[in-house]
Amino acid sequence: MTITNGRAAAGQPVGKRAAGAEGVGERAADGQPSDGPRSVEDLRRGPASGGHWKYVHFWGHSPRRDGTLGPSCFSQWWPAPFTVDGITYATAEHWMMAGKARLFDDAEAEQRAIAAGHPQQAKAAGRTVRGFDEKIWRRHRFGLVVEGSVHKFGGDPALRKFLLGTGSRVLVEASPLDRIWGIGLAADDDRATAPERWRGLNLLGFALMEARQRLRKPAAPGQ
Repeated sequence: MTITNGRAAAGQPVGKRAAGAEGVGERAADGQPSDGPRSVEDLRRGPASGGHWKYVHFWGHSPRRDGTLGPSCFSQWWPAPFTVDGITYATAEHWMMAGKARLFDDAEAEQRAIAAGHPQQAKAAGRTVRGFDEKIWRRHRFGLVVEGSVHKFGGDPALRKFLLGTGSRVLVEASPLDRIWGIGLAADDDRATAPERWRGLNLLGFALMEARQRLRKPAAPGQ
């Protein structure tokens, strides 16, 4: 663990908690989510208590050689099947791409994403969604990934423990190739601990932090 300082009709929600603008979460008195930042802008303001953020950088989905869990489990491609409404998703990437297809009512792309033998194939299926609208997708993508992460980590005790074990650290997808879900920088780049110099939005990292907060909350009576 690298720790450093510094589907429905188009436009409708695709799941019970899938809708929502990017950067969600309960807000504390200082205006930030109670479990920490949910955007690069939040990070730039710094912790309410002063000091520095602590980070967990991750990229890739390769397991550790000794078999123990590491930050690579945060990858959307990490093999962690979960079942929702009778449908099993091999990875969170499968969930995301199937949800993308549902959002635009493309049943064929949805089935291809679900049946994909590899997350890369699921991603490819997501790129073929008919009727895709970027503005609609931007409104729903964050919530969709949050929901998938809750299912993924909430359904596996070991994964849940690992995620919750990151405490209030900022989770960062240090992908030099992704400027939407990652920061557009590698973990060993000096800028990786300087949010004001990030080249990406880190949406996956913030979605994981939102999922962490939800999993940390005790279930309401009757749930």
